[in-house]
Amino acid sequence: MKYRRLTKEQFEELHQEFINFLATQSITADEWANLKVNKPELAEMELDVFSDLIWEGVLNQASYLEHFAPQHMYLFHLDEANMHAIVVNVKNDAIDITTKEGYNWLRDHLMDDSVEFLQADKAYSDDKNADKFSMIEQGASITKGELYHYFHNIIN
Repeated sequence: MKYRRLTKEQFEELHQEFINFLATQSITADEWANLKVNKPELAEMELDVFSDLIWEGVLNQASYLEHFAPQHMYLFHLDEANMHAIVVNVKNDAIDITTKEGYNWLRDHLMDDSVEFLQADKAYSDDKNADKFSMIEQGASITKGELYHYFHNIIN
């Protein structure tokens, strides 16, 4: 397995897609029920293959990631060649931008000396999707990039 197995909730949301996946494998509902009982290791393999297919599709479509920490906001644009990062650092330990109050403070104090903006580009490894997945596993969320563009316009 390249990524990780989808959660039970994710499988439930993708129920119809999983049925379609099994159909492409020529596995009927009765055969699936039989597999789960008599060949659980094969059923587990099918779950893993389906999970990897879903992750590949999601990661191929992901163009922006965000990750928040108490004093840092990491915004990533994932283009074809590399990742462009914008980092917003709050140099005030009393502020936690993961809270509503802290985020409001940041919004009101963007141009203060206690707020720092950094930009960087980073090349992907040989496996672009594995790089994206690693960031998600570390807490990043896939977004539409609104915050990235907002800060990109402020900085540039």
